[in-house]
Amino acid sequence: MTSESIVAALDIGTAHTTALVAVVHGDVPRTPLLKVLGVGSTRTMGLRRGVVSDIEEATRSIRAAVEEACRLAGVQPDGLFVGIAGEHVRAMCSTGVVAINGDEITRPDVDRVNEVARAMAIPQDRELLHAIPQEYRVDKADGIRDPVGMIGTRLETEMYLVTIGSSPAMNLRKAIERAGYKTRELVLEPLASALAVLTEEEKELGVVLVELGAGTTDLAIFHEGKIRHLGTIPYGGNTVTSDLVQGLGITQHDAEQLKEAYGCAYEPLIDPEQVIAMPASGSHGERHLSRELMTHIIHQRMDEIFDKVVREVQQAGFQGKLNAGVVLTGGGASLEGITELAADVFGLGVRTGVPGAKLDGLVENVTDPQFATVAGLALYAAHRTALSGTTSRRSTLSGAGVDKLATRVKTWLQDFF
Repeated sequence: MTSESIVAALDIGTAHTTALVAVVHGDVPRTPLLKVLGVGSTRTMGLRRGVVSDIEEATRSIRAAVEEACRLAGVQPDGLFVGIAGEHVRAMCSTGVVAINGDEITRPDVDRVNEVARAMAIPQDRELLHAIPQEYRVDKADGIRDPVGMIGTRLETEMYLVTIGSSPAMNLRKAIERAGYKTRELVLEPLASALAVLTEEEKELGVVLVELGAGTTDLAIFHEGKIRHLGTIPYGGNTVTSDLVQGLGITQHDAEQLKEAYGCAYEPLIDPEQVIAMPASGSHGERHLSRELMTHIIHQRMDEIFDKVVREVQQAGFQGKLNAGVVLTGGGASLEGITELAADVFGLGVRTGVPGAKLDGLVENVTDPQFATVAGLALYAAHRTALSGTTSRRSTLSGAGVDKLATRVKTWLQDFF
Protein backbone atom coordinates (compact mmCIF):
# COMPACT_ATOMS: atom_id res chain seq x y z
CA MET A 1 0.00 0.00 0.00
CA THR A 2 1.63 3.24 -1.18
CA SER A 3 0.69 6.84 -0.41
CA GLU A 4 -0.25 7.23 -4.11
CA SER A 5 -2.88 4.51 -3.77
CA ILE A 6 -4.59 6.11 -0.75
CA VAL A 7 -7.56 8.40 -1.50
CA ALA A 8 -9.63 10.49 0.89
CA ALA A 9 -13.03 12.05 0.25
CA LEU A 10 -14.89 14.74 2.20
CA ASP A 11 -18.60 15.54 2.02
CA ILE A 12 -19.50 18.64 4.02
CA GLY A 13 -23.27 18.52 4.14
CA THR A 14 -25.53 20.97 5.94
CA ALA A 15 -26.36 18.33 8.58
CA HIS A 16 -23.33 16.00 8.62
CA THR A 17 -19.70 16.16 7.59
CA THR A 18 -18.41 12.78 6.42
CA ALA A 19 -14.90 11.66 5.47
CA LEU A 20 -13.89 8.41 3.83
CA VAL A 21 -10.39 6.97 3.43
CA ALA A 22 -9.81 4.12 0.98
CA VAL A 23 -7.10 2.33 -0.95
CA VAL A 24 -7.19 1.92 -4.74
CA HIS A 25 -6.41 -1.54 -6.13
CA GLY A 26 -5.40 -2.10 -9.73
CA ASP A 27 -4.64 0.50 -12.35
CA VAL A 28 -7.44 0.03 -14.84
CA PRO A 29 -8.70 3.62 -15.27
CA ARG A 30 -12.35 2.81 -15.84
CA THR A 31 -12.71 0.04 -13.28
CA PRO A 32 -10.38 0.65 -10.33
CA LEU A 33 -11.25 -1.29 -7.17
CA LEU A 34 -11.79 0.72 -4.01
CA LYS A 35 -11.38 -0.76 -0.55
CA VAL A 36 -12.88 1.36 2.25
CA LEU A 37 -10.46 1.62 5.20
CA GLY A 38 -12.16 4.17 7.43
CA VAL A 39 -15.22 6.42 7.67
CA GLY A 40 -15.69 9.38 10.01
CA SER A 41 -18.81 11.47 10.52
CA THR A 42 -19.76 14.41 12.71
CA ARG A 43 -22.51 17.00 12.94
CA THR A 44 -21.82 19.93 10.62
CA MET A 45 -21.42 23.37 12.13
CA GLY A 46 -20.80 26.58 10.21
CA LEU A 47 -22.55 25.65 6.95
CA ARG A 48 -25.84 26.96 5.58
CA ARG A 49 -27.48 25.52 2.46
CA GLY A 50 -24.19 24.14 1.20
CA VAL A 51 -22.15 27.34 1.78
CA VAL A 52 -19.66 28.03 4.59
CA SER A 53 -21.17 30.59 6.97
CA ASP A 54 -18.65 30.25 9.85
CA ILE A 55 -15.10 29.20 8.95
CA GLU A 56 -14.04 28.30 12.51
CA GLU A 57 -17.06 26.04 13.07
CA ALA A 58 -16.70 24.44 9.64
CA THR A 59 -12.99 23.83 10.32
CA ARG A 60 -13.80 21.97 13.55
CA SER A 61 -16.35 19.75 11.78
CA ILE A 62 -13.89 18.93 8.97
CA ARG A 63 -11.05 18.13 11.36
CA ALA A 64 -13.23 15.86 13.54
CA ALA A 65 -14.58 13.83 10.58
CA VAL A 66 -11.23 13.43 8.78
CA GLU A 67 -9.32 12.56 11.97
CA GLU A 68 -11.84 9.83 12.80
CA ALA A 69 -11.63 8.33 9.30
CA CYS A 70 -7.80 8.45 9.34
CA ARG A 71 -7.66 6.88 12.81
CA LEU A 72 -9.80 3.93 11.67
CA ALA A 73 -7.84 3.60 8.42
CA GLY A 74 -4.44 3.87 10.11
CA VAL A 75 -3.14 6.07 7.27
CA GLN A 76 -2.78 9.77 6.52
CA PRO A 77 -3.82 10.90 3.00
CA ASP A 78 -1.96 13.53 0.97
CA GLY A 79 -5.09 15.53 0.22
CA LEU A 80 -8.88 15.46 0.02
CA PHE A 81 -11.35 15.19 -2.85
CA VAL A 82 -14.11 17.50 -1.65
CA GLY A 83 -17.76 17.79 -2.65
CA ILE A 84 -19.33 21.16 -3.38
CA ALA A 85 -22.97 22.05 -4.08
CA GLY A 86 -25.49 24.81 -3.45
CA GLU A 87 -27.48 27.50 -5.20
CA HIS A 88 -24.29 29.16 -6.49
CA VAL A 89 -23.73 26.28 -8.96
CA ARG A 90 -24.46 27.16 -12.59
CA ALA A 91 -24.30 25.08 -15.76
CA MET A 92 -24.32 26.05 -19.42
CA CYS A 93 -23.70 24.50 -22.82
CA SER A 94 -20.85 25.68 -25.03
CA THR A 95 -19.91 24.64 -28.56
CA GLY A 96 -16.56 24.46 -30.29
CA VAL A 97 -15.76 24.05 -34.00
CA VAL A 98 -12.43 23.33 -35.72
CA ALA A 99 -11.35 22.49 -39.24
CA ILE A 100 -9.62 19.14 -39.71
CA ASN A 101 -6.13 19.38 -41.25
CA GLY A 102 -5.86 15.81 -42.51
CA ASP A 103 -8.37 13.24 -43.59
CA GLU A 104 -8.59 11.33 -40.32
CA ILE A 105 -9.59 12.91 -37.00
CA THR A 106 -6.86 12.46 -34.38
CA ARG A 107 -6.73 12.86 -30.60
CA PRO A 108 -5.02 16.30 -30.92
CA ASP A 109 -7.98 17.42 -33.10
CA VAL A 110 -10.38 16.39 -30.31
CA ASP A 111 -8.21 18.22 -27.75
CA ARG A 112 -8.32 21.34 -29.93
CA VAL A 113 -12.10 21.38 -30.31
CA ASN A 114 -12.53 20.76 -26.57
CA GLU A 115 -10.24 23.72 -25.82
CA VAL A 116 -12.32 25.96 -28.09
CA ALA A 117 -15.55 24.94 -26.34
CA ARG A 118 -13.95 25.34 -22.91
CA ALA A 119 -12.69 28.84 -23.71
CA MET A 120 -16.02 30.55 -22.93
CA ALA A 121 -15.51 33.69 -20.84
CA ILE A 122 -16.20 32.99 -17.15
CA PRO A 123 -17.18 35.99 -14.96
CA GLN A 124 -14.55 37.08 -12.40
CA ASP A 125 -16.72 36.04 -9.46
CA ARG A 126 -17.02 32.47 -10.77
CA GLU A 127 -14.68 29.56 -11.51
CA LEU A 128 -14.93 26.62 -13.89
CA LEU A 129 -15.43 23.36 -12.02
CA HIS A 130 -16.16 20.76 -14.75
CA ALA A 131 -15.99 20.83 -18.55
CA ILE A 132 -17.87 17.74 -19.74
CA PRO A 133 -17.96 16.82 -23.46
CA GLN A 134 -21.51 15.85 -24.38
CA GLU A 135 -21.19 14.70 -27.97
CA TYR A 136 -19.35 15.41 -31.20
CA ARG A 137 -20.46 16.17 -34.75
CA VAL A 138 -18.35 15.30 -37.79
CA ASP A 139 -19.52 17.28 -40.84
CA LYS A 140 -23.29 16.54 -40.78
CA ALA A 141 -23.18 13.37 -38.65
CA ASP A 142 -24.10 14.03 -35.02
CA GLY A 143 -24.46 12.05 -31.76
CA ILE A 144 -20.85 10.82 -31.97
CA ARG A 145 -19.18 9.80 -28.68
CA ASP A 146 -15.58 9.49 -29.87
CA PRO A 147 -14.69 10.88 -33.29
CA VAL A 148 -11.05 9.69 -33.31
CA GLY A 149 -10.34 7.75 -36.52
CA MET A 150 -13.35 9.14 -38.41
CA ILE A 151 -13.04 10.94 -41.75
CA GLY A 152 -14.23 14.55 -42.04
CA THR A 153 -13.34 18.19 -42.64
CA ARG A 154 -15.20 19.84 -39.74
CA LEU A 155 -15.32 18.73 -36.10
CA GLU A 156 -17.80 20.21 -33.63
CA THR A 157 -18.37 19.50 -29.94
CA GLU A 158 -21.02 20.40 -27.41
CA MET A 159 -19.63 20.81 -23.91
CA TYR A 160 -21.42 21.10 -20.56
CA LEU A 161 -19.64 23.68 -18.40
CA VAL A 162 -20.28 23.69 -14.65
CA THR A 163 -19.22 26.82 -12.76
CA ILE A 164 -19.31 27.68 -9.06
CA GLY A 165 -19.13 30.92 -7.08
CA SER A 166 -15.50 31.89 -6.37
CA SER A 167 -16.26 33.02 -2.80
CA PRO A 168 -18.00 29.79 -1.66
CA ALA A 169 -15.16 27.77 -3.21
CA MET A 170 -12.43 29.86 -1.59
CA ASN A 171 -14.09 29.74 1.84
CA LEU A 172 -14.48 25.96 1.57
CA ARG A 173 -10.80 25.54 0.66
CA LYS A 174 -9.82 27.89 3.48
CA ALA A 175 -11.75 25.88 6.08
CA ILE A 176 -10.11 22.66 4.84
CA GLU A 177 -6.66 24.27 4.93
CA ARG A 178 -7.25 25.52 8.49
CA ALA A 179 -8.21 21.99 9.48
CA GLY A 180 -4.72 20.96 8.35
CA TYR A 181 -5.52 19.35 4.99
CA LYS A 182 -5.00 20.05 1.30
CA THR A 183 -7.81 20.17 -1.24
CA ARG A 184 -6.86 17.92 -4.14
CA GLU A 185 -9.97 18.72 -6.15
CA LEU A 186 -13.50 20.08 -5.78
CA VAL A 187 -16.20 17.89 -7.35
CA LEU A 188 -19.87 18.68 -7.81
CA GLU A 189 -21.80 16.55 -5.32
CA PRO A 190 -24.67 15.31 -7.55
CA LEU A 191 -22.10 14.12 -10.11
CA ALA A 192 -20.16 12.30 -7.38
CA SER A 193 -23.35 10.68 -6.08
CA ALA A 194 -24.20 9.56 -9.61
CA LEU A 195 -20.88 7.67 -9.80
CA ALA A 196 -21.81 5.76 -6.65
CA VAL A 197 -25.47 4.90 -7.25
CA LEU A 198 -26.42 5.11 -10.95
CA THR A 199 -25.87 2.35 -13.51
CA GLU A 200 -24.66 3.00 -17.06
CA GLU A 201 -27.98 1.63 -18.34
CA GLU A 202 -29.97 4.15 -16.25
CA LYS A 203 -27.86 7.05 -17.54
CA GLU A 204 -28.38 5.83 -21.10
CA LEU A 205 -32.16 5.39 -20.79
CA GLY A 206 -32.72 8.68 -18.96
CA VAL A 207 -32.84 9.16 -15.21
CA VAL A 208 -33.14 11.96 -12.67
CA LEU A 209 -31.02 11.67 -9.55
CA VAL A 210 -32.66 13.54 -6.67
CA GLU A 211 -30.37 14.19 -3.71
CA LEU A 212 -32.42 14.96 -0.60
CA GLY A 213 -30.07 16.93 1.64
CA ALA A 214 -30.72 18.84 4.84
CA GLY A 215 -30.27 22.33 3.36
CA THR A 216 -31.13 21.82 -0.31
CA THR A 217 -32.47 19.27 -2.77
CA ASP A 218 -30.11 18.83 -5.72
CA LEU A 219 -31.03 17.11 -8.96
CA ALA A 220 -29.10 15.84 -11.96
CA ILE A 221 -30.69 14.62 -15.19
CA PHE A 222 -28.82 12.05 -17.30
CA HIS A 223 -29.89 11.03 -20.79
CA GLU A 224 -28.13 9.07 -23.53
CA GLY A 225 -25.24 8.44 -21.17
CA LYS A 226 -24.44 12.08 -20.32
CA ILE A 227 -25.28 14.70 -17.71
CA ARG A 228 -27.87 17.00 -19.30
CA HIS A 229 -29.17 19.23 -16.53
CA LEU A 230 -28.36 20.30 -12.97
CA GLY A 231 -30.66 22.04 -10.52
CA THR A 232 -30.91 23.06 -6.88
CA ILE A 233 -34.11 23.57 -4.90
CA PRO A 234 -33.60 25.64 -1.71
CA TYR A 235 -35.61 23.27 0.50
CA GLY A 236 -34.51 20.11 2.28
CA GLY A 237 -34.73 18.12 5.49
CA ASN A 238 -34.26 21.21 7.66
CA THR A 239 -37.35 22.77 6.05
CA VAL A 240 -39.37 19.70 7.07
CA THR A 241 -38.04 19.99 10.63
CA SER A 242 -39.05 23.67 10.76
CA ASP A 243 -42.55 22.75 9.53
CA LEU A 244 -42.86 20.23 12.39
CA VAL A 245 -41.74 22.87 14.91
CA GLN A 246 -44.45 25.25 13.66
CA GLY A 247 -47.20 22.68 13.06
CA LEU A 248 -46.79 20.68 16.29
CA GLY A 249 -45.60 23.44 18.64
CA ILE A 250 -42.47 21.56 19.67
CA THR A 251 -38.76 22.41 19.92
CA GLN A 252 -36.26 22.02 17.08
CA HIS A 253 -34.51 19.22 18.99
CA ASP A 254 -37.76 17.31 19.57
CA ALA A 255 -38.84 17.80 15.95
CA GLU A 256 -35.55 16.35 14.67
CA GLN A 257 -35.76 13.34 16.98
CA LEU A 258 -39.42 12.67 16.14
CA LYS A 259 -38.68 12.90 12.42
CA GLU A 260 -35.86 10.36 12.70
CA ALA A 261 -37.84 7.95 14.88
CA TYR A 262 -41.38 8.23 13.48
CA GLY A 263 -41.11 10.30 10.30
CA CYS A 264 -43.10 9.16 7.27
CA ALA A 265 -43.60 11.00 3.98
CA TYR A 266 -46.69 9.18 2.72
CA GLU A 267 -50.01 9.51 4.56
CA PRO A 268 -51.71 6.31 3.23
CA LEU A 269 -49.10 4.22 5.11
CA ILE A 270 -50.10 5.55 8.55
CA ASP A 271 -52.76 4.26 10.96
CA PRO A 272 -54.95 7.33 11.75
CA GLU A 273 -55.32 6.11 15.35
CA GLN A 274 -51.59 5.93 16.10
CA VAL A 275 -50.28 8.37 18.71
CA ILE A 276 -46.71 9.13 19.76
CA ALA A 277 -45.90 9.67 23.44
CA MET A 278 -43.44 12.52 23.99
CA PRO A 279 -41.44 12.59 27.23
CA ALA A 280 -42.06 15.42 29.68
CA SER A 281 -39.65 18.33 29.38
CA GLY A 282 -39.41 21.77 30.94
CA SER A 283 -42.85 23.25 31.52
CA HIS A 284 -44.59 20.49 29.56
CA GLY A 285 -45.87 17.28 31.05
CA GLU A 286 -46.09 14.11 28.99
CA ARG A 287 -47.81 14.81 25.69
CA HIS A 288 -49.28 12.67 22.94
CA LEU A 289 -49.01 13.59 19.27
CA SER A 290 -50.98 12.23 16.35
CA ARG A 291 -48.58 10.45 13.98
CA GLU A 292 -51.10 11.09 11.20
CA LEU A 293 -50.79 14.87 11.74
CA MET A 294 -47.01 14.65 11.78
CA THR A 295 -47.03 12.57 8.57
CA HIS A 296 -49.44 15.05 6.95
CA ILE A 297 -46.98 17.90 7.60
CA ILE A 298 -44.04 15.93 6.16
CA HIS A 299 -46.10 14.68 3.21
CA GLN A 300 -47.17 18.21 2.24
CA ARG A 301 -43.64 19.62 2.27
CA MET A 302 -42.04 16.68 0.43
CA ASP A 303 -44.87 16.76 -2.12
CA GLU A 304 -44.02 20.43 -2.76
CA ILE A 305 -40.31 19.67 -3.14
CA PHE A 306 -41.01 16.85 -5.61
CA ASP A 307 -43.40 19.13 -7.53
CA LYS A 308 -40.55 21.62 -7.94
CA VAL A 309 -38.31 18.82 -9.22
CA VAL A 310 -41.02 17.84 -11.74
CA ARG A 311 -41.23 21.47 -12.95
CA GLU A 312 -37.45 21.59 -13.30
CA VAL A 313 -37.51 18.39 -15.40
CA GLN A 314 -40.25 19.87 -17.60
CA GLN A 315 -38.43 23.18 -18.08
CA ALA A 316 -35.24 21.30 -18.99
CA GLY A 317 -37.19 19.50 -21.73
CA PHE A 318 -36.89 15.96 -20.36
CA GLN A 319 -40.48 15.13 -19.48
CA GLY A 320 -41.28 11.76 -21.05
CA LYS A 321 -37.60 10.98 -21.66
CA LEU A 322 -36.69 9.50 -18.26
CA ASN A 323 -37.24 5.84 -19.04
CA ALA A 324 -35.16 4.69 -16.08
CA GLY A 325 -37.24 6.82 -13.71
CA VAL A 326 -36.05 8.45 -10.50
CA VAL A 327 -33.25 7.57 -8.08
CA LEU A 328 -33.46 9.12 -4.61
CA THR A 329 -30.37 9.55 -2.48
CA GLY A 330 -29.07 11.70 0.37
CA GLY A 331 -30.16 11.56 4.03
CA GLY A 332 -33.81 12.29 3.20
CA ALA A 333 -34.02 9.17 1.02
CA SER A 334 -34.10 7.02 4.19
CA LEU A 335 -37.44 8.52 5.25
CA GLU A 336 -40.26 5.97 5.39
CA GLY A 337 -42.72 6.35 2.52
CA ILE A 338 -40.47 8.62 0.47
CA THR A 339 -40.30 6.30 -2.57
CA GLU A 340 -44.09 5.81 -2.53
CA LEU A 341 -44.68 9.57 -2.49
CA ALA A 342 -42.10 10.16 -5.23
CA ALA A 343 -43.72 7.47 -7.41
CA ASP A 344 -47.07 9.23 -6.98
CA VAL A 345 -45.72 12.67 -7.87
CA PHE A 346 -43.44 11.66 -10.75
CA GLY A 347 -45.60 8.89 -12.19
CA LEU A 348 -42.36 6.96 -12.80
CA GLY A 349 -40.45 4.07 -11.28
CA VAL A 350 -38.52 5.17 -8.18
CA ARG A 351 -35.71 3.48 -6.28
CA THR A 352 -33.36 4.45 -3.45
CA GLY A 353 -29.71 4.86 -4.44
CA VAL A 354 -27.40 3.14 -1.96
CA PRO A 355 -23.62 2.99 -2.51
CA GLY A 356 -21.72 -0.24 -2.06
CA ALA A 357 -21.82 -2.11 -5.38
CA LYS A 358 -18.51 -0.60 -6.51
CA LEU A 359 -16.76 -0.82 -3.13
CA ASP A 360 -15.27 -3.41 -0.79
CA GLY A 361 -13.65 -3.27 2.66
CA LEU A 362 -15.77 -1.57 5.34
CA VAL A 363 -18.75 -1.40 2.97
CA GLU A 364 -21.28 -1.82 5.78
CA ASN A 365 -20.22 1.64 7.05
CA VAL A 366 -21.49 3.34 3.89
CA THR A 367 -24.51 1.29 2.76
CA ASP A 368 -26.97 4.10 3.33
CA PRO A 369 -28.20 6.77 0.89
CA GLN A 370 -26.68 9.55 3.03
CA PHE A 371 -23.21 8.22 2.11
CA ALA A 372 -23.77 8.36 -1.67
CA THR A 373 -21.82 11.59 -2.11
CA VAL A 374 -18.76 10.65 -0.05
CA ALA A 375 -18.62 7.20 -1.70
CA GLY A 376 -18.91 8.82 -5.13
CA LEU A 377 -16.13 11.29 -4.29
CA ALA A 378 -13.89 8.37 -3.33
CA LEU A 379 -14.72 6.58 -6.59
CA TYR A 380 -13.94 9.77 -8.52
CA ALA A 381 -10.62 9.95 -6.64
CA ALA A 382 -9.94 6.31 -7.51
CA HIS A 383 -10.46 7.00 -11.22
CA ARG A 384 -8.15 10.01 -10.97
CA THR A 385 -5.52 7.94 -9.19
CA ALA A 386 -5.72 5.13 -11.74
CA LEU A 387 -5.52 7.58 -14.66
CA SER A 388 -2.63 9.50 -13.10
CA GLY A 389 -0.83 6.22 -12.48
CA THR A 390 -1.11 5.11 -16.09
CA THR A 391 -0.12 8.50 -17.47
CA SER A 392 2.82 8.93 -15.10
CA ARG A 393 4.21 5.53 -16.07
CA ARG A 394 3.78 6.15 -19.77
CA SER A 395 4.86 9.76 -19.97
CA THR A 396 8.02 11.72 -19.28
CA LEU A 397 6.53 15.11 -20.13
CA SER A 398 7.35 18.08 -17.94
CA GLY A 399 6.33 21.70 -17.50
CA ALA A 400 3.53 22.87 -19.80
CA GLY A 401 3.27 19.40 -21.28
CA VAL A 402 2.23 17.97 -17.90
CA ASP A 403 -0.44 20.67 -17.53
CA LYS A 404 -1.80 19.84 -20.95
CA LEU A 405 -1.74 16.13 -20.13
CA ALA A 406 -3.53 16.75 -16.83
CA THR A 407 -6.23 18.70 -18.69
CA ARG A 408 -6.65 15.84 -21.17
CA VAL A 409 -6.85 13.29 -18.34
CA LYS A 410 -9.48 15.38 -16.58
CA THR A 411 -11.52 15.71 -19.78
CA TRP A 412 -11.25 11.96 -20.33
CA LEU A 413 -12.42 11.40 -16.76
CA GLN A 414 -15.49 13.55 -17.44
CA ASP A 415 -16.72 10.70 -19.65
CA PHE A 416 -17.91 9.08 -16.42
CA PHE A 417 -20.43 11.90 -16.06
